[in-house]
Amino acid sequence: MESILENKKVLVVDDEPDILETLEELLYTCSVDTASSFEQAIEFLKNRTYDVAVLDIMGVKGYEILKATNKLNTPALMLTAHALTPDNLKQSIEKGADAYVPKDKLADISMYVADVLTAREQGKTNHTQWFSSLLPVFDKLFGTNWRKTDKDFWDEFDKNNL
Repeated sequence: MESILENKKVLVVDDEPDILETLEELLYTCSVDTASSFEQAIEFLKNRTYDVAVLDIMGVKGYEILKATNKLNTPALMLTAHALTPDNLKQSIEKGADAYVPKDKLADISMYVADVLTAREQGKTNHTQWFSSLLPVFDKLFGTNWRKTDKDFWDEFDKNNL
């Protein structure tokens, strides 16, 4: 896992300084730029190239930054605490995020980033790995019937990814 992360350029965007610091420490084999605002993130994206972006949703206009990373073909992982809902999970997937990870799984971020990078190297998005590993977490947080609300979407998602 560490070998795929080594020397990768990562943009981390979050409005919480402690989260930025923690992610920088956890992704120690990478070259990490941190941004605490939408404007700062966009400036980095205009002037630098990244292998992957880790984006908060709330407080930094994460979905708007996701649009920018999509245009640049930079894989993005959404990392959230306050926007941890079935709707935001679905919206993240629909808007092109490669993964959606709860902040309470922060300690495993290098594994999720490595999964996203590996999938991109193989020419695909990485819905299978992260979603399979986090499905029990989502079931616990959202209740076991949460995917029934958007049954058609999740049936199609399962067919294409699991």
